[in-house]
Amino acid sequence: MDSGYYAAFTGLLARQQAMDAVANNLANTNTTGFRAEREFFSDALTGPNAFGSQLNAAVNDYGVLGGNQIDLSQGQMVSTGNPLDLALEGQGFFAVEDQQGNIQYTRDGSFTRSTKGVLTTRQGEPVLDVKGKPITIPTGAVTIAGDGTVSVNGGVAGKVGVFTFAAGTPLVPEGVSRYQAPPKSAKLTTAAVVHQGKLESSNQNVVEGTLQLILVQRQAEMMMKALSVFSNELDLQASQDLPRA
Repeated sequence: MDSGYYAAFTGLLARQQAMDAVANNLANTNTTGFRAEREFFSDALTGPNAFGSQLNAAVNDYGVLGGNQIDLSQGQMVSTGNPLDLALEGQGFFAVEDQQGNIQYTRDGSFTRSTKGVLTTRQGEPVLDVKGKPITIPTGAVTIAGDGTVSVNGGVAGKVGVFTFAAGTPLVPEGVSRYQAPPKSAKLTTAAVVHQGKLESSNQNVVEGTLQLILVQRQAEMMMKALSVFSNELDLQASQDLPRA
């Protein structure tokens, strides 16, 4: 069978998978703290004989989509005037504990103070400090410094934890702006700056996302046409060559 058929088929599959990711990115352009996902392709370029490897040609020449990876680039910060809204500048995530007791990581700093005085998400989940514990905020004027230190009426009440991960750590999306990470993979970081009274927007630009979606759709259409051409050639070969055999 013509190898072009396989190339067109894998190309179409890759474009369909990419279309799903691009559409999801575009749908979340207004989601606070959202991190877009970008596609990457499989690569078998390893070892001294990599360039002569049949496996390398099969993977790279046919454009097999390796998956999506999180784009960690900075989103725009927007002032809200709410002293409990927090935005991060630089690499890092806030840690929250969901209702099942699992720790999740997010860039969405839309926080509030519960009736019990605990700093929580809008869903009532506690935001964790540098030791992985909830933060209790007494009544009074709240000031949150760039390093995450929470002060109320001049007294320190706690410190918001900001965590990062080693390169290559798999972060599994949970919803639109939450991630789960392998146990004990999160490390405290001082590289990020906490901004009080601000929220970070999605890092997906509307115009860029729309153009990317159009591009991927056209690429998928091209692959479908190519697949149709190879399919017609196979039908022709089958009808002409098989009766002669």
